[in-house]
Amino acid sequence: MPGIGSRRQAAIKAAVAVAVVGVLCWLPQQYGPTQTTLYAEALLLAVAAMGLNLLTGYNGQVSIGHGAFFGLGAYATGILMLDHGWPFLATLPVAAVLASVVGAAVGFPALRVKGLYLALITLGLATLFPDLVNKFVKSTGGTSLVQLYRVRPKPPAWASSFAGAEDQWRYYVTLAVAVVLFVVMVNLVRGRFGRALVAVREHEAAAETLGIDLARVKVSAFAISAMYAGVAGSLAALVRLQANAGQIEVFQQSIIFLVAVVIGGTATTLGPVVGGFVVVLLQDRTMDLIKDKPTLSPALFGITLILLMYLLPDGLVGGFGRMLTRIRRRMPVGSASDSATT
Repeated sequence: MPGIGSRRQAAIKAAVAVAVVGVLCWLPQQYGPTQTTLYAEALLLAVAAMGLNLLTGYNGQVSIGHGAFFGLGAYATGILMLDHGWPFLATLPVAAVLASVVGAAVGFPALRVKGLYLALITLGLATLFPDLVNKFVKSTGGTSLVQLYRVRPKPPAWASSFAGAEDQWRYYVTLAVAVVLFVVMVNLVRGRFGRALVAVREHEAAAETLGIDLARVKVSAFAISAMYAGVAGSLAALVRLQANAGQIEVFQQSIIFLVAVVIGGTATTLGPVVGGFVVVLLQDRTMDLIKDKPTLSPALFGITLILLMYLLPDGLVGGFGRMLTRIRRRMPVGSASDSATT
């Protein structure tokens, strides 16, 4: 019966998901603050990559300006915590809504332009954002750098048994938010909205003929994608205990998001998570390999990325899926005939 196979696959996926979450919960108990913070960085990068993957992978809209939404979320959290005494969790919805509103506003030009022209518009946003921050945000010493060391959140008493240290608490908060947003993303892309995204990406005229509202789908994709980047920025303020918006930082962050999506595998639910961890750990590893010459680290990192893309053009998750498909095709067909007779 076909239902048995589908239920078996769902059970296997659920078991794998539980095992992965279990491993992620176990990591901070085995490593020190430096490594725990590194894993938290990978998780927040995965959150931002999830949002960009929705926009670029599933909907086909190219953005290289998501570093601005990321920075907006970081500054929203930083200012609310430092100047107004808000707890971190209360700042998360504010960062999400602000980034979503700005993302929807930026998404309206996507109704008229696409491809490289849309990429240039988002690049303009990434270039403009640091100037706006420098003009309107002033922190210690007249600089736009917002530091949160004075208001760093402490783990509550009920969490002291498993997250007694501050780095562990920040990691577990990031992990919890990432898991929730991952579940939300899986339901989005597998539902009606996800099918509409893919239809618009494949052929806009055909999608419109089927009754899909192109404007609503495109703007919604931009808004949700920006919301994920804003939440990732808010988590970054928690993990890094600061918010910064230099020209180089915002542009570099936007490129890193795109790299994580491509490395993991576009239009896959697990790809951004895998890509986030690979990018962060790869950057850290290349820095360790060339401690004496840190300027060579970006070159080594870039060469490694080129080799990965040459060997796995569909990304790590896409390449793994293609390998499984080839294995299934080479397997004997005896099991299929046995199930048919029963």
